[in-house]
Amino acid sequence: MYTSNSGIKVIVVGAGFGGLTAAIECHRQGHNVEIYESFPELKVLGDIISFGSNAGRIFHRWGNGDVVARLRPMCIDIQNYGFRIHKWDTGEVVYHQKREPPSADAPVLNGHRGELHEVIFNYARDDLGIPIHLGQRVLEYFEDEDSAGIVLKDGQKIVGDVVIAADGVRSKARELVLGYVDKPKSSGYAVWRAWFSNKDMIADPQTKEFCENGDTFNGWIGPDVHFLFSTIKGGKDCCWVLTHKDDHDIDESWSFPGKIEEVLEVLKDWDPVCKAIVEKTPALVDWKLVYRDPLPTWISSKGRISLLGDSAHPFLPTSAQGATQAMEDGVSIAICLKRAGKGQVPAALKTHQEVRYDRVRAVQKTGESTRDLWHKTNWSEVKENPKSIGFPREDWIHQFDCEKNTEDMFEGIFKSYAEPVGNGSETSLLSAETSRAAAVP
Repeated sequence: MYTSNSGIKVIVVGAGFGGLTAAIECHRQGHNVEIYESFPELKVLGDIISFGSNAGRIFHRWGNGDVVARLRPMCIDIQNYGFRIHKWDTGEVVYHQKREPPSADAPVLNGHRGELHEVIFNYARDDLGIPIHLGQRVLEYFEDEDSAGIVLKDGQKIVGDVVIAADGVRSKARELVLGYVDKPKSSGYAVWRAWFSNKDMIADPQTKEFCENGDTFNGWIGPDVHFLFSTIKGGKDCCWVLTHKDDHDIDESWSFPGKIEEVLEVLKDWDPVCKAIVEKTPALVDWKLVYRDPLPTWISSKGRISLLGDSAHPFLPTSAQGATQAMEDGVSIAICLKRAGKGQVPAALKTHQEVRYDRVRAVQKTGESTRDLWHKTNWSEVKENPKSIGFPREDWIHQFDCEKNTEDMFEGIFKSYAEPVGNGSETSLLSAETSRAAAVP
């Protein structure tokens, strides 16, 4: 059963993976939660997204494993195929990286962003009954000592105890939290990305091998460029991502329709298989990778508004952890609110930030280190030690249990932020024995 009602009203802005997770976890912890999303309808868009086993552990707790059962058929299965890393010009497979044995309670789930999102969206709305208000653009965030809220485009004010801003890198809450406007800067890199059927791929002798042998995952590593290509759903769908140097001005927008000829120009001296794959791509997106300086805080001055996910800490795709870390944020904030109680919301959010901050920054850095590992490859070293070019899968990231970690860390951090109550000599510190209810799916 679910935890008892905490009496805390939570407003979540944004119905992406981070916002949905925050809402689902707040529901599990007994909070009254609603989501406001600017998009007028759910659309199954995008391409591949990766969820590490630390996210799989969160998914597994939803619906007693039922949510994972819905997601798994949509996800790539490369247990047998592994990840084959090629040298950019010769096409030689320099390292065949095997997939770790699967874990039932912490699966790795990589699939089409829109399809996986639809499953989580429907679970939150239909299975759990969480109100999700679509077509509701937030124009303003506000707070006082006792409440926080949002102003919608039609002028309506929605008031709660806490607002979670999970509305992306351009969240309007960032200015309120920071006290100034920070603009995105180019990271110096961009990606072209695409998702398409195998129709033309399977008809070409040069590329049909990727579509006739189940799911596949291949990468070509070159100077300041890497090209990742997957087939999924038994080889029926194809997707690729190419990361390259790019200093485009991203002041106004960072996502554009891509041009095949520009991709082919980058790959002109590469393994011909790469060119054969790209030539069969019907459409692609040119996505400029924005960079933000590390934020000094994710929490507003009165402690009732929290940035979450990309609004607080945008990740590079090479981390393969952006959505997963947003999910961990959602788990942490829901637990901290439950443990602190309605009268200690600001202390709960500050505790959440301290629980999460150092870990998030450390994981963020892996996006840069993995990119640099591939873009500045020492091929002599790879020849001596092929494992050196493998995609890093570090236990401190993937074996992490955010729920357990938050429960373990909460008490020691919270006591430094909790406000005095009663006659001023007593501090409201809820012990684990009295505040922790069985939060089961």
